[in-house]
Amino acid sequence: MEGLLAIALLIVLMAIGVPVAWSFAGTLAYLVFIYDTNLSTLLLQGFRSLNSIVLLALPLFVLAGYLMQSGGIADRIIRFIDVLVGRRRGGMGASLILSSGFFGAIAGTATAAVASIGTIMVDPLEKRGYPRGYSSALLGVSSLLGILIPPSITMILFAVVTRQSVAAAFAATIGPALLLIVALILYNRFYAGRFFTEVPGEIVRKDERTKAVLGALPALILPFIILGGIYGGVFTPTEAAAIAVGAAAFIGAFIYRDLTWSGFGRSVVAAAETTGTIILILLFSFMISRILAFERVPQDLTEAVLSFSLGPIGTLLLVNAVLIVTGALMDDVSVTVVIAPLFMPVIMEVGVEPLHYAAIVGTSVVIGANSPPVAPILYMACRIGKAPIHAAIGPALALLTIVALPVMLVTTFWPALSLFFPRLLGFY
Repeated sequence: MEGLLAIALLIVLMAIGVPVAWSFAGTLAYLVFIYDTNLSTLLLQGFRSLNSIVLLALPLFVLAGYLMQSGGIADRIIRFIDVLVGRRRGGMGASLILSSGFFGAIAGTATAAVASIGTIMVDPLEKRGYPRGYSSALLGVSSLLGILIPPSITMILFAVVTRQSVAAAFAATIGPALLLIVALILYNRFYAGRFFTEVPGEIVRKDERTKAVLGALPALILPFIILGGIYGGVFTPTEAAAIAVGAAAFIGAFIYRDLTWSGFGRSVVAAAETTGTIILILLFSFMISRILAFERVPQDLTEAVLSFSLGPIGTLLLVNAVLIVTGALMDDVSVTVVIAPLFMPVIMEVGVEPLHYAAIVGTSVVIGANSPPVAPILYMACRIGKAPIHAAIGPALALLTIVALPVMLVTTFWPALSLFFPRLLGFY
C-alpha cells in the first residue's frame, strides 16, 4: 500500500509544479522513511545501475539533436519536404508532420523537433491559412513522432529500466510511427478542406526543386547511416549516437556552414542541462524501483489487477487508461522509468511481449504529453507557435481523440504492428 501511495505522491508533487527531479527526490525520501531503508546501500545500487554503456547513448543523441537544430539541418529538411508535398491540399500541414518524423529519425527527442520545426514552420502555416491554435496542436502531436521513430531517447530509457535490447525497442515502435504519420496526414487533409481554406503554395521551379533536393542530401543521408549501421550490425546504438554527433557537427559546420562556435557552445550547454535532469531522474527512479521491488509492490499490483478477472482485453484497457492518465500528469521520462516497469509483470502475465509493451508505452506518451493539465509538449508548441493555450486545446484534443487514441488501441490489440519490424530484423 505504501508503494502505491508513493506513486500517488510523485504524481501530486508534479501536478502542483514541483520540478520533476525533486518530485522524485521527495518520493524517494518518503519511501526511505517509511521502509527504514539504508540510504548508503541504496545510493550505491543506484550509481551501479547508471554505470551502463547503453545510457551513454542518451547524452550523445541529445547533443546530436541540438547540433542539428543549430547547424541548419532542420531548415533543409523542411524545405525539401515542402517542395515535394507543399502545393497539395493539406500539403503544408503534411510538410510539418513529415518534417517532424524525419527530424525525429535523426534527433530522437520531441522537444528538439518542436523547437526546430516550430520556429520555422508556424509563421508560413499561418500565411497559408492555418489557424495558429491548430498549427500549434498539430506541431505538438507530430513532434512526438521523435519518440516513436528510432533512434528514440524514450525507448533507450524503456530498454534500460526493463532490461530489453535498445535496438529491438527501437524497431518495435516503427510500425505505430508509420501508422500515426498516415493518420495525421489524412486528418490534416480533411481538416484543411472543411474548417479553413488553405492558400495554395507558390509553384516551385525545377531549378528550385533541384536546389532543395541537393541542399537536403547531406541531412537525408544521416538517418540511413544511423539506422542502417544499427540494424546492419555495423555499430551499436551508443556508437551510432557518437557518429550522429560527429556527422551533425561536420555537416552543420563544413557543408551548411550554419554551425558557429557560439552555436556549438549553446548546443553543448543545452544538451548538458537536459541530460543532467534526465540522469538525476533516472538515479532517483532506480532507487525507488529497488525499494518497490524489495517490498514486492509490482507483484502485489499484478495480483490486485488479476484479481478483478478482467481478462487479457480488460487488463490491457486498464493499463492503457493508467498510462494515459499518468501521462497527462507526468512527463514522458517519468512515465517510462516509473510506470512502465511497474506494469511490466501485469502485461507479461496476460501474454503481452515486452517489445509489444514498448510500443504501447510509446503511443501512450503521444497522448499524455499533449493532454492537460501538464501537457508539456503542447505548452511548448504553443510558446513556439505564439498561440494562446486555449486556442490549441480544442484542436489538440480532437487530434488525440480521432488520431492518437485509435493508433494506441490498434497498437495494443494488433501485436503484429509492433512486432513486424523486430521479427524482420531478427530481434524476435
